Amino acid sequence: MKAVILFVFLLLTSVSFSQIEKIEPPFWWSDMQNTELQLLCYGKNISDYHVRISDSIPVINIRKTENPNYLFITLDLQDVSPKIFQIHFNKGNKSITKNYELKERNKNSALRRGFNSSDVIYLLMPDRFANGNPQNDNTKNTAEKSNRNFNGGRHGGDIQGIISHLDYIQELGATSIWSTPLLEDNEPKYSYHTYAQSDLYKIDPRYGTNKDYKKLSDELHQRKMKLIMDYVTNHWGSKHWMIQDLPTKDWIHYWKNNKNGFKRSNYRMTTQYDPYTSMINKKECVQGWFDTSMPDINQSNPLVLKYITQNAIWWIEYANLDGLRVDTYSYNDKEAIAKWTKSIMDEYPNFNIVGEVWLHDQAQIAYWQKDSKIGALESYNSNLPSVMDFTLHDAVTSVFNEDQETWFDGMIKVYENFVNDFLYPNTNNIMVFVGNHDTNRINEIYQGDIQKYKLVMTLIATVRGIPQIYYGDEIGMRGDKNKNGDGDIRKDFPGGWIGDLHNAFSSSGRNAQQNEYFNFTKKLLNWRKNKDVIHNGKTIHFLPKNNVYVYFRYNDKEKVMVVLNNNPKGQIIDLKRFSEILKNHKTGKEIFSDKKIDLQQSLKVKGKTSLIIEIK
Repeated sequence: MKAVILFVFLLLTSVSFSQIEKIEPPFWWSDMQNTELQLLCYGKNISDYHVRISDSIPVINIRKTENPNYLFITLDLQDVSPKIFQIHFNKGNKSITKNYELKERNKNSALRRGFNSSDVIYLLMPDRFANGNPQNDNTKNTAEKSNRNFNGGRHGGDIQGIISHLDYIQELGATSIWSTPLLEDNEPKYSYHTYAQSDLYKIDPRYGTNKDYKKLSDELHQRKMKLIMDYVTNHWGSKHWMIQDLPTKDWIHYWKNNKNGFKRSNYRMTTQYDPYTSMINKKECVQGWFDTSMPDINQSNPLVLKYITQNAIWWIEYANLDGLRVDTYSYNDKEAIAKWTKSIMDEYPNFNIVGEVWLHDQAQIAYWQKDSKIGALESYNSNLPSVMDFTLHDAVTSVFNEDQETWFDGMIKVYENFVNDFLYPNTNNIMVFVGNHDTNRINEIYQGDIQKYKLVMTLIATVRGIPQIYYGDEIGMRGDKNKNGDGDIRKDFPGGWIGDLHNAFSSSGRNAQQNEYFNFTKKLLNWRKNKDVIHNGKTIHFLPKNNVYVYFRYNDKEKVMVVLNNNPKGQIIDLKRFSEILKNHKTGKEIFSDKKIDLQQSLKVKGKTSLIIEIK
């Protein structure tokens, strides 16, 4: 009889305990700037339970929603030391107790310094970079299986693959890694890009574990390198566990008269500040879905905003991150995303966040940078420290195919881009790039012409801002998404998989052309590492002449002269043109050739050639 009673008791206990499926965040830290912690509790009819918190921790609010499977508990953690406390859920004679841990923060966590203009960022797609652990290519709890023969499928790259090749990235001269998202994406197909996430607190098991991600961060920091997380605030995946059982009806933007609530965004981000825009056009941009598999998140819902804010902070604290890149930043509710950004920057004043603002006008991009005078015209401040220089990207993806200078074509395009820098509040904190996972490969655009690649990279590495390069460009990889789809610009890095015929991670595995690409990039980026004159120096540039663009970076200690000859013919440059900056300097050293340059004579530059001349 006693055995039967014990069995029934254990059965009831297991049933009652199964009421709580999730508590998020799964743990937290004491001594945070914002002392209010919102706990999301999820389980079958959990809202029927009464909640009590041990250790006299003050409860600010307990919020029920129209979905009985959720409770939102807000705690006041001011002056609460690191500890494990209990959350008691009671309903009649049923009782559930969950332990919750407040951890101690790492020393100086709040004062961490984010990525900045002294860095070079290496962007990679983990699924396509290297497969370090073939055992996790497929898992029973994830839908899409590995198929390396399909350009749009999972190929098996993972976190261990990145860790195993950190020496390669460090040798190249990059100082930071931005990986496209690593959180779980359980869409049944095309999940490899991981922008349709299904669990915001879990690394996709096909990439590894949360501990593996933390290990990646630790390995980078041992090399004095940095880790930037790709964070998505605008949308989740259709298979997200919360999308399957929404906490509130307005957790997402649901279009009532449309199938599954879907309405595609019009993608017109200018409606966010267009003084003449119609409300329906603005709504279609901000509340429209990015794609059918990506429900649009309603950041103006306070519960949603708190959830994604805490989630971002949790990853920063847990993985010891050095920055965030925020996908589709300007598609979010602009007031809500400004609050999200401010909350993170208040917690980490020296941190950095760069937002994807894919626009083609400097004023429109500058609107989104923190303390923008343009945004201030309507009393708006995004609080976003850094934006991406898409107008420079527009220029460099065509200009080096323009051999002849006209009023509009040739190097004047690049010159004019910098003319508009007065629009930006902080030009040092702009990400400059020639390609990423959404754009055609730069070496495709320039048909494998290494001289044009050298011109592009010289420019990106020496102008104001933070250079970002895309994995594989440094060995000449090509790809055309317009002809062959996204998979063509996201090819596997050669040598990242067992059985690959060539291993481009090593000098001996690269062919002569690949080594020429790599060695040039390596020399350029490693030279840049210790050049404060490039990181923080001032700029003076001169109108292009004969399709030759010359500019100087300078500070009190040093000057650097950059010459970009975009003319297919060699040019003789009269250095007297630059006397206001050259002054009495007589000689310099060209960094690629290590040759001494006489600055009192004219300068000969070969066609389609770049020079970097140090003048001390």
